[in-house]
Amino acid sequence: MPYSAEATSPSSEGLQDSYPPPKPLENSELVEAGQSRRNGPQEGENAEVRDINGAGDSARANADERHKGPMEKFDGEDNSQSRNHSGAWDGTSSFTIVDRNSEVHLHHRRKETMTARNAAAEVEREVLISGRRPGHNWDHRVRWAPLNIPLKRRLQTGMVLFHTLCIALFLSTFFLLCSIPLFWPLLLPYLVYCLFSTASTSGTLSHRSSRLRSLPIWSLFASYFPARLHRSQELPPTRKYIFGYHPHGIISHGAFAAFATEALGFAQLFPGITNTLLTLDANFRLPLYRDYALAMGLASVSRESCENLLSRGGANGEGMGRAITIVVGGARESLDAQPGALRLVLAQRKGFIKLAIRTGADLVPVLAFGENELYKQVEPLAHPLIYRAQMALKRVLGFTVPLFHARGVFNYDVGLLPYRHPLHVVVGRPLKVLQDRTPEPAYVDAIHAEYVAELTRVWDEWKDEFAPRRAGELEITA
Repeated sequence: MPYSAEATSPSSEGLQDSYPPPKPLENSELVEAGQSRRNGPQEGENAEVRDINGAGDSARANADERHKGPMEKFDGEDNSQSRNHSGAWDGTSSFTIVDRNSEVHLHHRRKETMTARNAAAEVEREVLISGRRPGHNWDHRVRWAPLNIPLKRRLQTGMVLFHTLCIALFLSTFFLLCSIPLFWPLLLPYLVYCLFSTASTSGTLSHRSSRLRSLPIWSLFASYFPARLHRSQELPPTRKYIFGYHPHGIISHGAFAAFATEALGFAQLFPGITNTLLTLDANFRLPLYRDYALAMGLASVSRESCENLLSRGGANGEGMGRAITIVVGGARESLDAQPGALRLVLAQRKGFIKLAIRTGADLVPVLAFGENELYKQVEPLAHPLIYRAQMALKRVLGFTVPLFHARGVFNYDVGLLPYRHPLHVVVGRPLKVLQDRTPEPAYVDAIHAEYVAELTRVWDEWKDEFAPRRAGELEITA
């Protein structure tokens, strides 16, 4: 163990003249001296101090007597402590051996004292009561979009805004034309035509425009999310099909991008098949908008329209190569469209199963991952009164109005535009159906069970890839 030596000069000058300067102690001698003092006097040793320089016993004893007082004052300890901690000295100078263990012990005691003081200060801080944090009420304000957004993203937002507000835009245009008397002779016959037209139910698709469906602007619409269309199996064009789209969501943007336009390449994935997206029959009574919808290839979801589409036209004139897409959940399912959840109103929906059996069309389940994440709406369980009012509106008018919101044109928190969330529309495997004009209930239930099983398979197979942040699993409700 290392030690340090300190030299002190005696106060008597006569003692300096009587004794020669001492020989410095080596490190080994200092250690030996310190150990001898700690262990007490050994056999053959002087109990006070060893003779280092070979001086006479009597001179050393006299010098010891004369310098005992100064040594005690220097060390600040009693005589026994001075002997234990002092090294060797002679008549000219004295040495004090300092134990490093004592210094380390003193350092730890100081450190513990500082720690105790810090702990006491922490206790005092916990008692402090702070006031209001300035600026906290601005943390959840509306987040505005920056001005340096690329032109492509602005065009994407513009196309989604047009599709979201197209009904309101066409109706506003119609009422604007009605305010101009010059157009009255044209508008009156047009209104009569809209009331009695059967273009949405005839199944002829005479107003369908392939050029309008293939415009590049729809690629901007689909890339806003972005949306992708995937197939599980090829579909031969020698059959007819009923695509069941799930979930409904708020506005079914995925269904429009995949089956009402060519933005996602439906004709490329399913060559030879003409698909028609179906919507409410009331939409074809709205002036101007009905013509736009017919040109996009949309048709009524009524039973008459479905049977005409699947029994007319096609390669053989009996519907071969035709397909229709039905959003099975309808308005009822739109009220359950919550982000992170997938609750399908399907347990009692068997009308499309009976339609497939009567027309001999194969059933193709379609699951859109991300459709429910495009909007946020009021939860039915948290606001039961609002939910009851929405259901009452559905019973009276046939549709309902979800209380939803998402983002705006120039902000990311408030508005009617959907969020930019990826959409993956996965087309499952077709289920072959035997045609029967009067389907048996047992056969309907069996086909329905197969349909639910295939839909569940699509979910289980692709949920980890397309819905990694889901909050729950697939639920089939009534």
